[in-house]
Amino acid sequence: MLSRSRLAKLIAAGAVRRGGVVVSDAKVRVREGDEIEITLPEAQESHIQPEEIALDVVYEDDALIVVNKPVGMVVHPAPGTPSGTLVNALLAHAGDSLSGVGGARRPGVVHRIDKDTSGLLVVAKTDAAHQGLAQQFERHSVERRYLALCHGAPDAGDPRLRGTRGISFEAGNVMKITTHLARHRTDRQKQAVLFTGGRHAVTRVRALQVFGTPPAAALVECWLETGRTHQIRVHMAHAGHGLIGDQTYGGRRKPPARALGADAVAAIAGFPRQALHAASLGFVHPLSGQKLSFEAALPDDMARLIATLEGG
Repeated sequence: MLSRSRLAKLIAAGAVRRGGVVVSDAKVRVREGDEIEITLPEAQESHIQPEEIALDVVYEDDALIVVNKPVGMVVHPAPGTPSGTLVNALLAHAGDSLSGVGGARRPGVVHRIDKDTSGLLVVAKTDAAHQGLAQQFERHSVERRYLALCHGAPDAGDPRLRGTRGISFEAGNVMKITTHLARHRTDRQKQAVLFTGGRHAVTRVRALQVFGTPPAAALVECWLETGRTHQIRVHMAHAGHGLIGDQTYGGRRKPPARALGADAVAAIAGFPRQALHAASLGFVHPLSGQKLSFEAALPDDMARLIATLEGG
């Protein structure tokens, strides 16, 4: 299975024939009974350099690989981060088994998580797997569940939340956040909540454990109906329950002194990154059709923070 853009490039390169004649126009009409021959060139080596970086591989076969990304690792090289990324590590780990994505011998990244977010990612090894996974993400049929630690605790009984635009509650005290998201007008590194324009975004949130009296923090699980940049982080900030440690979206507020002990207050203040972990991932294998699901335990820093919060 090849993407339209990939087919267009192959046509431009003279690699597609109809009835033995080279096709030169990507818009040519195909008739029933036409024999189409596509010659796929050898995959070119990627310009990205492989690097021997340890990976936590959760699952791997000939088509795809699922990894548990650590905190601090960028997914793909970009200006300012040319090396040390997940893609560099995957090129070293699986380079010989990569058949080529988009004509290059490289892993096919179909979704990303932020540098300072930990957890599960699936990456394609082949064009066919890449296209199949990408279609599932476009249809929002991939199951993704995140665990996060936030300030306060979302609750259906909170009149402030009931009066906040874009927020509603479903059975089981599940908070549903429905907005549009787009790049912030003045800070291009951030996303902003909109209600016209931008891209539709839906997040569901449920508190699993509440810390302090009155509630000062909570362990929450978040489901993504859509997958936009920084979606959970900006939606939780919109709800007034920003993630602990999130410097970009205001997760640095101090909990009430009377709600938690000094150790817990200090642990919250000193947490160095957004407390967010991609805990589970489920999808249909793009080649076999088998339903796959994976889970990754909380990283040590979040587990330690929870233990401190439980101590009050």
